[in-house]
Amino acid sequence: MKKSTLKNSLIVIVSVLLGILFLSPLYIIFTNSFKTQKGIFLNVLNLPFGKYFTFKNYAEAFVQLDFFHSFLNSLLITVSSTFMIVVFASMAAWMLVRTNTKYSTFIFFLFAAAMLVPFQAVMLPLINIMGKLKLLNPVGLVFMYLGFGSSLSIILYHGFIKNIPKELEEAATIDGCNTFQVFWYIIFPLLKPITVTVSILNVMWIWNDFLLPQLVINKPEWQTIPLKMFYFFGQYSKKWNLALAGLVISMIPIVIFYVIAQKHIIKGVTDGSIK
Repeated sequence: MKKSTLKNSLIVIVSVLLGILFLSPLYIIFTNSFKTQKGIFLNVLNLPFGKYFTFKNYAEAFVQLDFFHSFLNSLLITVSSTFMIVVFASMAAWMLVRTNTKYSTFIFFLFAAAMLVPFQAVMLPLINIMGKLKLLNPVGLVFMYLGFGSSLSIILYHGFIKNIPKELEEAATIDGCNTFQVFWYIIFPLLKPITVTVSILNVMWIWNDFLLPQLVINKPEWQTIPLKMFYFFGQYSKKWNLALAGLVISMIPIVIFYVIAQKHIIKGVTDGSIK
């Protein structure tokens, strides 16, 4: 009994220490975003107080970051890419499950193997090809996200669809539904739990992605929040108060989204495993 209590205490202590370790950068960023430049240089760890406390950092950073425009760019690209991934990955997974041949098995394992290929190995040839096809900036970026996001999404849909009885599709076919109608009216509504999970995972990945937009977007008016933040931080690297305020502003949308959506990720995976 004593050994069990000691073990639990050690687990709690280690968990608290790890929590402090992971939260300390957020604490430093958030507290210093409310300080003047002099207040940051005097003491990084102190809470903002007195004459060193200011809200002006956020107002100036919001304007300099052109946050509203960058937010709309990120929203447009993220929603468009996620929508295409959900539509095409769900249809592909359904056909791979229902077309039970050696070719469909090969294609499925091809998608799975694609996840092992690092992006850095294909990024330069890919950008070169997309540039020749005039598919850069938002349109090309959405198609690239569709390609890179399909593998994991198809695997998740594939595992979920295998648990859906085929008799539902046969009954719909007897009632006169064609293949398109069977999928959209019968199968796709049943995929809601895993669709939510796939959507959330892709939204968080695409929204936070920096490398692909940096390579593809060459027009300032289409810069996403991570890309805008990169140039903003470089421009204001000597003004840490503005840079940190801009960093907090850029984190707010995805943090709010994650807090709202995290329970749906767990629910989607759980539903898929027990159906």
